[in-house]
Amino acid sequence: MTTIMTTHPKSPPVDEIDLVRKAYASADAFGELYHRHVMRVYRYHLAHVGNIKDAEDLTSQTFISALEGIRSFRGSGSFAAWILGIAARKKAMFFRGIKLEVGIEAAEHIPNPNMATDYLTNQRLRLASVTRALKQISAERADAIALCFFSELTYAEAGHILKKSEAATKMLVSRGLQDLRERTSLAFEVEYD
Repeated sequence: MTTIMTTHPKSPPVDEIDLVRKAYASADAFGELYHRHVMRVYRYHLAHVGNIKDAEDLTSQTFISALEGIRSFRGSGSFAAWILGIAARKKAMFFRGIKLEVGIEAAEHIPNPNMATDYLTNQRLRLASVTRALKQISAERADAIALCFFSELTYAEAGHILKKSEAATKMLVSRGLQDLRERTSLAFEVEYD
């Protein structure tokens, strides 16, 4: 059995709330927030739109909206959940009137230059299997998995975006992973808090 996904809860850096406050007036502080979160927002959009150009455009729109509304961040949740909430709204606006979404297979084309070629090839094959299976499960379960694994949010953060409790989000992910197990030969490991 091959393991493909493991999620680890991530605590926001202690200084993140201070950094957000500094971003009210400092382009450098907002730039630091951008650098910390741009890849998770980009992967989220790429997973849903399936092409680099639209994912880049949506990522830019997400961060422009975040910059314009930075004062609305209250610190009651993580900045990652807040910015991905904006990303989810941008995605919804993008697909308004469009019924089908392209699968997340385009996300497999984000290489990590530090990995060996054989490892990357194996990873791509496993990801292709998962993306085919994600197309076959409910959209809500697929989105929960995308938020927790591709965007690396905690269950509580993903639940906030999905308007579900942490327990309901864990259940969506658990059932979604079971659906994936039934459709692939891969094993999935999840660490719960």
